[in-house]
Amino acid sequence: MTTVTNTDLPVVTTPIQIIDRHAESSGKIKTTALPKDTLTILQYSPQFAGIIGPEPNHTLLLSTTNNSNNPFFHEACVYLPTHDELYITSNLLQSSTSSTYPTILISRLKITRNSEHGNIEKIEWAKLRPPPGIEMPNGGVNYRDGILFCAQGGPSQGSGGIWYMPRSSPPVPVCTGWYGRDFSSVNDVIVSKGDGGIWFTDPCYGYEQGFRRRPELPNQVYRFDIKTGECRVVATEFDRPNGLCFSPDEKTLYITDTGFIHGDGSKDFTRPATIYAYDVVNGNELKGRRTFAFARMGVPDGIKCDTQGNVYSGCGDGVEVWNPEGGLIGVIGVPGGAANFCFGRNSEMFICNEQRLWRVKLGDGVLGALLSDG
Repeated sequence: MTTVTNTDLPVVTTPIQIIDRHAESSGKIKTTALPKDTLTILQYSPQFAGIIGPEPNHTLLLSTTNNSNNPFFHEACVYLPTHDELYITSNLLQSSTSSTYPTILISRLKITRNSEHGNIEKIEWAKLRPPPGIEMPNGGVNYRDGILFCAQGGPSQGSGGIWYMPRSSPPVPVCTGWYGRDFSSVNDVIVSKGDGGIWFTDPCYGYEQGFRRRPELPNQVYRFDIKTGECRVVATEFDRPNGLCFSPDEKTLYITDTGFIHGDGSKDFTRPATIYAYDVVNGNELKGRRTFAFARMGVPDGIKCDTQGNVYSGCGDGVEVWNPEGGLIGVIGVPGGAANFCFGRNSEMFICNEQRLWRVKLGDGVLGALLSDG
């Protein structure tokens, strides 16, 4: 296992562009294009000023653009605050062996900070092969002393599902199938703080990308009851369910549908690039499906809330942000877009940009709901 260390981590002020909605909607100005090599913040509402703060800044933590085309920084993006570590899964990497199937690696990033102001002084990057069972990992979430991973599975029957990876012991299977049928390619997962229920999405991307068996189940969303062991289908009627997150009070569940883009890379602009909201009833049911938002650009992939109920999603233009009512209030613009991201310490955000990993410092007091004690 080779470790790459980076200490060249300059902090750069992030420019802010205030967007005139009327001018943009009437065509008097074009939809703002982003620079190709740096981050830019687009402010659509004064509400966003409270999130970004008066002096947002960013740091390019890692980049492989000069020596590799491999997309190491794609999904999961799970931050472990106790250890100041970040875990990220790659996009598909071509195998270096004679195998016809691609592979996915897990990146572990250890962070060293300046004790005075909290900025990152050093980052140590280790690329890890997934442990047995966690085949083709994708999404993940903080769980106990480690991470709950989505294993998309491979071509063989009986692979894939939800696995728990402790920091210091072998992984443990949690939910690996539906009454004898394999999941299609489990994509993203969250855990209820209320009862520990595990909720996850299962689209058909693995089959479309050529490494998974033909699906045996529809594209749908599940809940696994950790107490009883029951796995239930809780939401259907998706093109491709993808990211999901709770509101801070867990009364609402947000689920993204990325039907706009297929696993083979083809796009259908008439299909969903949509975030749906559901009412969570009795802690284990979903009712009242409604459209919450449609992505400004690309598709809404990973999704998270802050403690104030604002909703963030990785999209084709970076991280788009909506208020709890579904109004777009701003964009953390990232050239090339973002599949996933997570909140870290002290109002920071880590953003996965395929070949680049960014850190953004937001306004004081901004905290991800996943990291809160509530």
